[in-house]
Amino acid sequence: MAFPVSSFIISLYKQYQQRGSLSKKQLQGLYSKASKIENLAPGKLAAVEAIIKRMPTRFKSAIPENKPLYEKDEATGEMIDFILTKNPSHKRALFLKTKFNNNETLSPAEISELKKFMQVFSK
Repeated sequence: MAFPVSSFIISLYKQYQQRGSLSKKQLQGLYSKASKIENLAPGKLAAVEAIIKRMPTRFKSAIPENKPLYEKDEATGEMIDFILTKNPSHKRALFLKTKFNNNETLSPAEISELKKFMQVFSK
C-alpha cells in the first residue's frame, strides 16, 4: 500500500502468491523498504526481522584450484634422455619419449623396460 508503483514490491508479492515464500535476500530488501514507512506498526517489522534471523545464511564454497590431470615424473624423463644421449636412434626410447611428452601415462611395464635399458647403456 505504501509503494503502489514499486516494481520490486509488486514482483515480491507475485512471487509470494506463486511460491508461498520469499528468500532471505528478498525479505531483507522488503524489510529495508518497510523500515522507511513512517506509520507502520513496529510489530510487523519485528516479525519480518525474526523471520529473516531464523532463515539460514547460505555461503558458496570457494572454487578449488585446478590441478593438472597428469604430473610428469622427472626421473622417467631423465632415464629417457640418458638412453637417447647414448643411442639417439633407439626406437623404443623415442616412442616412450613422445608418449612422455604428450602427457600420457607410462605403464609399469614400460617403466621397467626403461630401467632395463638404463642398465644396458650404463655399462
